[in-house]
Amino acid sequence: MRLPTKAVFSAGDLATALMAEARRPPPTAARFALYQTITLVSFLPRIGGKSHGSQMLPIPRGLERIPDGFEGIQESEMGDIVPALSADQVLTYPLMEKPMNVYIWDLDETLILLRSLLNGSYAGAFDGLKDSYECFQIGKQWENIIIELCNEHFFFDEMIRYNEPYLNALSEFDDGRDLASFDFEADCFASFHGAVDKRRRVYRLHAIGEKYVKGLEKILDQDMLKVSTDLYDLTDKYTDGWLTSAHKLLEDALGKSAEAPAAVNSSSIHCIVTAGALIPCLAKCLLYRLDDVVSSENVYSSLKVGKLQCFKWIKERFDNPNVRFCVIGDGREEFRAAQTMKWPFIKIEFPPDAPHRFPGLDMPTVQAYMDAKNG
Repeated sequence: MRLPTKAVFSAGDLATALMAEARRPPPTAARFALYQTITLVSFLPRIGGKSHGSQMLPIPRGLERIPDGFEGIQESEMGDIVPALSADQVLTYPLMEKPMNVYIWDLDETLILLRSLLNGSYAGAFDGLKDSYECFQIGKQWENIIIELCNEHFFFDEMIRYNEPYLNALSEFDDGRDLASFDFEADCFASFHGAVDKRRRVYRLHAIGEKYVKGLEKILDQDMLKVSTDLYDLTDKYTDGWLTSAHKLLEDALGKSAEAPAAVNSSSIHCIVTAGALIPCLAKCLLYRLDDVVSSENVYSSLKVGKLQCFKWIKERFDNPNVRFCVIGDGREEFRAAQTMKWPFIKIEFPPDAPHRFPGLDMPTVQAYMDAKNG
């Protein structure tokens, strides 16, 4: 996409550039899936409306409809897609003296920034103080590197028609096979159906989970590692430390940062519940350096099942009278789900005068919300 070179880049310029991109061939189903799950899941409902006084942008040609064979990716109720948690997935804790805090985070526009960079709303919230052109370019670089990681290392082309809500969702089909020497290119994944197909999916989900644990250093080559590091640093500088301050808060909650209290009065776990697909979410967690504070088994996709169902699973997993929950996010769905669960909710916004944003939100504030709600 070609954009005008100038200091101030308006929403009109971006709309013109997107219209020019409409001349390009329609995207493949895989490209659509990534575009949707990376940027449009929360953005589409706002097309034609208003956002921070900014003009809404047209969807490039080919993205205004779902490609054939990809109609199933949408939010719906759980139904028969995934059963309730099995006995080995439920963490039952004995009564404990110290409480456990479970923090349930939204990902996009909460712990990380992406959609607001791509659509210009982040820069627009600063009334001309932030360069909109740079904002969009940073977002496009993130989009490209996420797509590359998903396609090259996370089997996204093969897994596109599936979206498990969490990595262990198909545990009943797990045969415990050692995948160290497994040839994924020769296993005829697309040729099987039923239990065999699900077992092949389990293999891929296991492989993704293992890569997540190993980290980017074991996945990307040195050139791509430098690209991802430079992009992270550029984004953090442009957003006045949003990424590093969010990461520090997660470290503080776990008692891992230098500023964390020496005596921790509770244990803590971070969960992420995203409206996007699971595989791109895991890729984002790696690229945005969240893998050291959020375990892969604590990442959930609500794309097909809704956030309330994910919250219920988390409640079931960490079921104990001394466990406290807190939801932090920017969307209405997680707010309503938190209300249903009777959990405290902290709304994240990115305008500079917002009451809760990064930098800004800290552990005393989070604890105050939890204490007020839980008594």
